[in-house]
Amino acid sequence: MNAERGRKRRERKPPKPLDRERLEELALTYVARYATSAAKAEAYLRRKLRERGWSEDEGAPPDPAGIIARQVELGYIDDEAYARTRSGGLLRRGYGQRRVDQSLYAAGIDEHVREDVRAGQAEQRRAVLALARRRRLGPFCAKEIDQKLRDKQIAAILRAGHGFDAARAVMDAPSETALEEWVAEAAEQEDDE
Repeated sequence: MNAERGRKRRERKPPKPLDRERLEELALTYVARYATSAAKAEAYLRRKLRERGWSEDEGAPPDPAGIIARQVELGYIDDEAYARTRSGGLLRRGYGQRRVDQSLYAAGIDEHVREDVRAGQAEQRRAVLALARRRRLGPFCAKEIDQKLRDKQIAAILRAGHGFDAARAVMDAPSETALEEWVAEAAEQEDDE
């Protein structure tokens, strides 16, 4: 019975090869739908070209980099705005600066832009506090912390992209209030500067 249904299914036609107009439409649709960097948008167009091919009727070869450069000129793609948004979102979810840098690097964000959006000490401490709250680490843990559990919690903080000093501060904090004061201390120091 299933074999009969399988034979009755229509064979999918291979998609038509892309031409210049359709490639530009794909780029515009992608940029309109997703927050993206120039490198990610270009990689998307190159993947579509591999999947569908290029129309033989078009004389000139495809130029995904040129299409993306035009969209950057028009302001449809802004790597710095993308980096700020992505960085802020990851920090609010509790990820550390190392993981933020890895994510921005993978998105093709330039080094100088990554430096410009790098979080300050207070933001990094807020991020580790958010992680500790969400994952119930350190003073937020409901049960007694023995050495094995402490090691696991430190490893979780390190995997989230925080440094060992931040992990130690979370694990050594006697209470939630002490941890919040540690975060406020960094914010005050930044305000003084």
